[in-house]
Amino acid sequence: MTDEEVSWLILVIKLPADPSRHRVAVWRELRKIGALSLGQGVWAVPEVPAFTEGVQRARALTDGAGGQGVTLQASGRTDADAARFREMFTAARSADWAEFLADCGKFEDELAKEIRTAKFTLAELEEEEQSLERLRRWHRDLTVRDVFGAPEAAEAAERLKHCTAACEDYAERVFNALHLTDEGAS
Repeated sequence: MTDEEVSWLILVIKLPADPSRHRVAVWRELRKIGALSLGQGVWAVPEVPAFTEGVQRARALTDGAGGQGVTLQASGRTDADAARFREMFTAARSADWAEFLADCGKFEDELAKEIRTAKFTLAELEEEEQSLERLRRWHRDLTVRDVFGAPEAAEAAERLKHCTAACEDYAERVFNALHLTDEGAS
């Protein structure tokens, strides 16, 4: 997608100061979809289908809170402006991918600790599989938001494959440990 092809949705949102839960709910929804904060109450997303439902939810939350919301369509006035906007959005996705990669590292460290301490229980395996599933969902969400392809996306995909393989290895160890224990009890 080139800068000339990109149209942006600019959301201008004004909410009552109290109660703050409404501002927090709108903020969370916009962060969840990967909207780019441009300043107090001003957000932007590329105008692509991946963001449509999230923008609608943010507008509904705004309306439900008695706030005001305006959605504008925009593009860069110059090629340099368009490129800068795209760079800002991609930098935000790069930050998301960096956080994802850090969590992959934590996941791998946790598995290594469980192997080192020989904690081969079904309960621990279930917990690790839930953590892996969370990483998978997060990866899917980030992939959808990463409209322009941040450079970290390929590394993140490989890292998720590595996490999956490490979890499969751990699962085998758990089943082997349980099988040996069961056979020894017979």
